[in-house]
Amino acid sequence: MIRPHQLRYHDGSRAQHRWGARGLGALVLAMLLSAGAAQARSVVKMATLVPEGSTWDLILREMGAEWQEGTDGEVQLRIYAGGVAGDEPDIVRKMRVGQLHAAALSVAGLSSIDKSFEIFEIPMFFESYGELYHVLETLRGDFEKRLEEKGYVLLNWGNGGWVHLFSKGPIVGVDDLKKQKIFSWAGNDAMVQLWRQNGFQPVPLAATDILTSLQTGMVEVVPTTPLAALSLQWFRQTPHMQDLGLAPLIGATVVSKRIWSRLEPEVQKTLKKAALASEKRFKNEIPEQDKQAVEQMKTRGLKVSSVDQATVLEWHKAAEIFAKFKRDHMEDKELLDRVRKARDEYRARHSDG
Repeated sequence: MIRPHQLRYHDGSRAQHRWGARGLGALVLAMLLSAGAAQARSVVKMATLVPEGSTWDLILREMGAEWQEGTDGEVQLRIYAGGVAGDEPDIVRKMRVGQLHAAALSVAGLSSIDKSFEIFEIPMFFESYGELYHVLETLRGDFEKRLEEKGYVLLNWGNGGWVHLFSKGPIVGVDDLKKQKIFSWAGNDAMVQLWRQNGFQPVPLAATDILTSLQTGMVEVVPTTPLAALSLQWFRQTPHMQDLGLAPLIGATVVSKRIWSRLEPEVQKTLKKAALASEKRFKNEIPEQDKQAVEQMKTRGLKVSSVDQATVLEWHKAAEIFAKFKRDHMEDKELLDRVRKARDEYRARHSDG
C-alpha cells in the first residue's frame, strides 16, 4: 500500500510529499462535491391557492412525501400554499419563466394555460359528480395533449367541491343576486361585461383579495364551495348560502415539461403513481367533506336558503345566457360537443338515478 505522503513516479523513484493547506483544502472540496453529486436532488417548487393545513394541502403534502420516499430522496416537493406566490394567473406566469415548476390550479388557472378548460366554467352544465368524473376520464387524453402542447404535464385531476353562492344577504332568486356585488376573476373582461349587461354587479379581483374585499364591503357575494368557504373563513363575512349548486369546482395538478423531462422514466412513473393516488383521494374524500362543511358552518351561524322548483327553472334560464356566451366564444367547439356527448352518455345510462 502506498501511503499518501509516499508517491512513486513513473521512473520508479520515490519522493516525499507533505500535504499543504492548499492541497488539503482541494481534497476536502473534491470530497464535498463528490458527495453532493451523489445526493443531488430535484426540488419541485409547487404553488397553489389552497390554504395551508386544509384537506387539499394535506393531500398534496402527502403526495410529496410519497415522491421523496419513492425516489429515495431524489425528488423533493416544496409547496407554497395559501396564495403566497400570487393569484393563479401569477402562478402560471411564474411557471412559464421557471420561477415555479408545478401548480395545483382551479379552472381559472388552467384556462390561462388553455382556453378549452373554460368548458368547466359553464354554470349548471353538470348535475352530478358522476357526470363530471366520467367526462374527465373520457377526455383525459385530450386535455393531457392540450397541456403538453403548452409545455405542461397533467399529473392528476383535483376536486374542490360544488360551487354555491355565499353572500352577505340571503339569495333565493336571480333578482336577489343582482342587488349584491359579486366577485369575478380579474382578467376576463368579456365575462365581466356579460355580467353587467345582464343586470349584475361584478367586481373583478384577484382571488387573494377576496377576504379583504368582503371585510370592506367591496364584495358581497362569492361563488365558492362550502369546504373552501369554511377553510378560508369567508363564511364569517357571507353568512348566507344558497342551496342550489352552480357547478363543480374542478382543478388539476400540473408540472412544467422542462423539469419533468429531466427526470428518468422510472422516476416519472413513481411520481405519476403517487399523483393518481392523490386524485382518488380528492374524488373520494372531498364531496363528503364538502357536505360536512355546511353542517359545521350552520352551527356557527350560516343560514341556508332553499330554492323551489320554479326558482330553479329561473336560475337555469339565467345560466343559459352564460352557457351560450361560452359556446359562442369557445375556440374549440368540437371539444365542447365531445364533452357534452360524454356527459349525455352518462346521463342516459344513469337516468334512473
